[in-house]
Amino acid sequence: MHVFFVLGLDRVLLCTCLAGPLFPPPDAPLASSILHHQSAYRVSFTLKILPKLFPLNYTPNRNLPIPVSQTLMTEIQPNFSYMGRNFSTTDDNSTAFSDCNSDRSGEFSTTSSQSRRLLLSCATENSDELIQQLVSALESSSIDDRKQAAMEIRLLAKNKPENRLKIARAGAVRPLISLISSSDLQLQEYGVTAILNLSLCDENKEQLASSGAIRPLVKALKVGTSTAKENAACALLRLSQLDENKSVIGRSGAIPLLVNLLETGSIRCKKDASTALYSLCSVKENKIRAVQAGIMKPLVELMADLVSNLADKAAFVVSILVSTVEARAALVEEGGIPVLVEIVEVGSQRQKEIAVVILLQICDESVAYRTMVAREGAIPPLVALLQSGTNRAKQKTETLIELLRRPRSGETAHSEDLSD
Repeated sequence: MHVFFVLGLDRVLLCTCLAGPLFPPPDAPLASSILHHQSAYRVSFTLKILPKLFPLNYTPNRNLPIPVSQTLMTEIQPNFSYMGRNFSTTDDNSTAFSDCNSDRSGEFSTTSSQSRRLLLSCATENSDELIQQLVSALESSSIDDRKQAAMEIRLLAKNKPENRLKIARAGAVRPLISLISSSDLQLQEYGVTAILNLSLCDENKEQLASSGAIRPLVKALKVGTSTAKENAACALLRLSQLDENKSVIGRSGAIPLLVNLLETGSIRCKKDASTALYSLCSVKENKIRAVQAGIMKPLVELMADLVSNLADKAAFVVSILVSTVEARAALVEEGGIPVLVEIVEVGSQRQKEIAVVILLQICDESVAYRTMVAREGAIPPLVALLQSGTNRAKQKTETLIELLRRPRSGETAHSEDLSD
């Protein structure tokens, strides 16, 4: 029998998940009315009295400890990777983009949501009927009912991966998408977050895209709360895992908004935006859109901040952009070469290796860029890098050094190279 202790109203409620009954202590609020029935109340039934036990505007005592099951405090980490692209010299690229998963705990303004989360987690043992009720409530005429249903669907989809497909099959997708277009920012945020959690299920991605989720998510990037923007970026990232969605998302205007988040967003927004852009810019037309939106300026600024892991993320995005002439020119124009040479000199091992990859792409076909890199003093730190790093990193470093040491008789082609 799994037992959870849920704190609310400064009282402890004992919730037994497998056996099902809820027995509040005799001095708890509403306990007398519950115990008068002389019967065990199933957890699913407690959802009907949750608004009374835990009203949305109630703030519990923050000083009390909350002993809960560790599994409920751990974010779901579904299998997810796009790092199979062999552009880097490192053996583990996935760590740069590994934290854009389900929505984060504590993002709701209702501090009682943790208590609700625990009860909802218990209720998911037999969740089919509950899911159907919540889907129906999404189309209620009451905005409060819609908010409540969206929040509870979000929790069910977050804490139980098997519920994600159930919720989509129960008809929740279109009503949730309609919430994203709401003028009520909290309702929009709940809708975005629920869609994000549904998108964690691979089987839901095609349905979400075909049902019209992309454009409302792009709108949330522009007008949503900070949390809505973060989760919209993550949801678009998930949908972009289907190759056919990458161009659709790009044409929907997402890329300039994601670039804007790189410049003006919170740290979390910047991380999520860079992760989404990394995926979207595997398509050439989106690379062009990103460059035209001015992506290189914030990327160079982020790369220059070596103490944060945003430098790694930005460098990975740059590494896939510089396969285009336009991106290479923009990188040089925004002062990227001195930043990259500094990374080779003082960055972490991984930062040094990804900087070499970028410099190699810049220098491969341009004598002018080779001259600029050499004049920045790149050769000595590159020689030092040969003493460490992976075999693949050493190979690329040797190739770059060889390019930089070639006679620069083609320097006269400087202006021609820059105009290519």
